Amino acid sequence: MNKSVSQLSKNAPSTSNSVDIQSLDQWLGGLTFDQAYQQYEEQGYILFKDVMDARAVQQVRDALAPFLTVTGRNDFEGFKTNRVYSLLAKAPEVFSPMVTHPLALAFAERELGESCLLSALLAINLHPGETVQGWHCDDAQVNIPRPRKAFGVSAFWAIDDTTELNGATEFITDSHNWTEDKTIALIEVEKLMDPRDRDPNHDPQPRTDTFKVPMTSGSLLLVKSNVYHRGGANLSAASRLMVTPQYCTGWARQLENMALAIPPDTVRTLPKRVRELIGYSIHEAFMGYVDGMHPQKVLATENL
Repeated sequence: MNKSVSQLSKNAPSTSNSVDIQSLDQWLGGLTFDQAYQQYEEQGYILFKDVMDARAVQQVRDALAPFLTVTGRNDFEGFKTNRVYSLLAKAPEVFSPMVTHPLALAFAERELGESCLLSALLAINLHPGETVQGWHCDDAQVNIPRPRKAFGVSAFWAIDDTTELNGATEFITDSHNWTEDKTIALIEVEKLMDPRDRDPNHDPQPRTDTFKVPMTSGSLLLVKSNVYHRGGANLSAASRLMVTPQYCTGWARQLENMALAIPPDTVRTLPKRVRELIGYSIHEAFMGYVDGMHPQKVLATENL
């Protein structure tokens, strides 16, 4: 090996100052960051309005437009929904700022630690007639019984206004505090769903303990990954577009294989913090090394 792995964490890029907490005041509505985070802890989510300006929203629309052509392959993706993956490979100049937005990153780092990773980054465009999605949480791949902490933070950026009519995301109240028996019960009901039921006016899993979160264009919704939620049915006459970066703890496997999704030549052009988030970083003590070296050093010196 070129360098002792025991030295890697000491030489890992520092991310402890990646977010200036004072810079968040413009979005916190008079709260301190600690107060906002406490609200997120208690509710399992927090909503911020008018985070992205109209110009940035239009840049996202323009970047996604060529890719909104293929609809989902299964009921979860949505047969009347466009899902666009690998966004950092398609338009890094547009989506890098979303991934590292200080508001989203501050919550992700507080929840998951400074070595957190970008687990997924995708766009979701619901067309009219799309049916309600099945209940799910975004860290179900971490098979640890509840109650447990969240192992991820999901960010939802509203590109279009999101309303109850066009498919606003729906959440189960207090599900981030559920015990394992409630999770098992929900999964058992999910198994009884008929995938042939494609009526957008029919809810195959109605509940009384839920709420929807409408969002205006440019808003940011941050959600603990252990909150059960689902995309609503689109009963409107227009599509509904959203972009969702999902962050995970530094030791978890990412949902999207970023090493293959983003070519090394593209990775080299990304801002340092984005490279760290997609996996060119070290999680203590030395998870993520390449031939005994820090991955960013390898990226800079080798023809990957």
